[in-house]
Formats: sequence, structure tokens, C-alpha cells
Amino acid sequence: MQHQGTQLRAAEAILGARRAHTRTQFVNIMARQLHEIAPGTVRVRIVPVTVDDRRRLWVELVDMTGRTVSNRAAQCREAVGLLRRAFPDANWSSQPRTYNAANGALTIDSLPVPVDLGIDTAPAVTA
Repeated sequence: MQHQGTQLRAAEAILGARRAHTRTQFVNIMARQLHEIAPGTVRVRIVPVTVDDRRRLWVELVDMTGRTVSNRAAQCREAVGLLRRAFPDANWSSQPRTYNAANGALTIDSLPVPVDLGIDTAPAVTA
């Protein structure tokens, strides 16, 4: 029953966040809800992965020092559900993203290209 209550609170938080008159109100509502899901959560990292030919999301709930707060499946599912409802237009299945509860920013994570590959310095090809 605890899980169901948390889902209801998350839904109420999203309704409140959508009705927020300012960005600060939205950020505060989201931060409080993430703290309720997993105390200390400041950042949520979501990465789409393939395991046994099935698409899944790898989720990490992180505190302000960069340490993992929780990797419990229920808490990770609740955090992802909260963010999906808050950002319905985000493409969660193809791009890694990080939500920062301190400022409300949802960013796309891009991995830097290793310098050894020489991709940035490759000569242009003419046809």
C-alpha cells in the first residue's frame, strides 16, 4: 500500500507543479517529491540500455556529493514516473538525461568523443 500512496502523492505533486505560477515553485515541488521518494536525492540520471534484447532504463538517484542515494527498483520507478509526468515531451527511450532538482533543469547527457578517434580533426571528404 505504501507504493500506491506514493504514486498518488506524485500525481498530486505533478498537478501542483503544472499549476505553479513560477519556475521556483515548480522546482521546489519537484525537489520535495524526489526527497520524499528517496531522501537526499538531488540528481536523477536516466540512461536507456538494452539488456537481453529488451529496452530498459538504468536509473541512478544521487545526492549532492555525487553518491548514490538509492538503487532500489521501487524508488527508481517512482522517480522516473515523476519525471515522465513532469516532462511528457522528453524522449526517455533514446537519450540519456539528467534531472537536477536544485535548479529544475532536465538535460540531455552527451558523451564526449575520445580525442584518440580523431573525429574532430578528420579531413573533409569530397565526392
